[in-house]
Amino acid sequence: MPIVRAILPALTLALGAPAPAPSLDALHARIEELSRQVEPEVIAHRRWLHQHPELSNREVETGKYLAKTLRALGYEVETGVGKNGVVAVLRGGKPGPVIALRSDMDALPVTEEVDLPFRSTVKATYDGKPVGVMHACGHDAHMGMLLGVAHVLAQLKEDLPGTVKLIFQPAEEGTPKGEEGGAALMVKEGILTREPRPQAIFGLHVLTQFETGTLAYHAGSAMASADDFLIVVHGKGGHAALPWLTVDPVVVASQIVLGLQTITSRQMDLTRAPTVLTVGMIEGGTRFNVIPDSVRLVGTIRALDEGMRKDLQQRMTRTAQEIAASAGATAEVTIGAEAAYPVTVNDPALTRAMLPTLRRVGGEGLREVPPLMGAEDFSYFAQKIPGLYVWVGVRKPGASQDEYAPNHSPRFKVDESGLLLGVRTLANLAVDYLAGPPSPP
Repeated sequence: MPIVRAILPALTLALGAPAPAPSLDALHARIEELSRQVEPEVIAHRRWLHQHPELSNREVETGKYLAKTLRALGYEVETGVGKNGVVAVLRGGKPGPVIALRSDMDALPVTEEVDLPFRSTVKATYDGKPVGVMHACGHDAHMGMLLGVAHVLAQLKEDLPGTVKLIFQPAEEGTPKGEEGGAALMVKEGILTREPRPQAIFGLHVLTQFETGTLAYHAGSAMASADDFLIVVHGKGGHAALPWLTVDPVVVASQIVLGLQTITSRQMDLTRAPTVLTVGMIEGGTRFNVIPDSVRLVGTIRALDEGMRKDLQQRMTRTAQEIAASAGATAEVTIGAEAAYPVTVNDPALTRAMLPTLRRVGGEGLREVPPLMGAEDFSYFAQKIPGLYVWVGVRKPGASQDEYAPNHSPRFKVDESGLLLGVRTLANLAVDYLAGPPSPP
């Protein structure tokens, strides 16, 4: 019997039995090594995408570029999801759960003012007007990083205990008028419910308000809801010298603007969560001596609590209509016609479970930060399955925020040395989730 016991292991090895699975520490080490190797490719991808931006629901060439790159890495690729989205699946060599990683794809109608060798010179039409097109929100960096993650995980395929689903999502910045798109359309098409069906989803965003090397997170309500609004004040036009014969919508609109500001300052319980109401545009009139028939007010409302979001919408509608009525005018209020994003919630349990991963990857650069009043349609995914969304700093250490303008600025730029942290973060989150996240201390 001792002889048999001694022979069996050798015989098993000779017959080609699979080698023991590498430890999680070994996988972490491989991620670090592979991430550094792929960093030049991440930057190259980002620069090509930056130079070839496309507006929301128009990301045709972007989708082709992503699909070609992912197929070359051995992924199962589906195109045309949510109009121009790309979904890529990597099935690991071992059984396990399914995790989703998401990047957005679209650019903004912004003319770039940064002097780069790969700056965008693309022109397009937006809302009937000619515009420049620029990746002014960093979605080019997000795609570059997720392509880097795709490369890293492809090298680890045989040792992955589960499946990775990469979601490249179009139209995060909002769809053109009359069109569906974005995360909401992808969810509607079943991206989270058809096989392989992910149990959780991770995403990230680059921000210049944080220095390179910073990895930031917030558990719970991490980013605000966003609803656009349009208020059309209908009065009675006439000669500017005879205002008593009119119902002046300019004056009424001015009173509405002031009245709206008292909602957040005097009516909402801001100890519960912040809210913001901003009028961004006022349109009305054609000539100095003509009182117009109507005036348009356009703006946005933000909240970090869904209940407060609904309350804010109701109060805004009532305020506008009753102020208008008091002057003999009317106010037609439309909310959420172009943007209606829910609160982005980082699932508390998932955040706690993945906190050891964030600490290990982020090191001294990890920061727990207050929620942001910006919005993200990642929120639609996180409504359906647990989600975790983090922020990666891309402002060169020591540089001012004037030098690195905020997202959506024509002067927005990215310190590309910060992209490596994004690759490492998503790759480690994916592997740790598939392996079973460690319990937080």
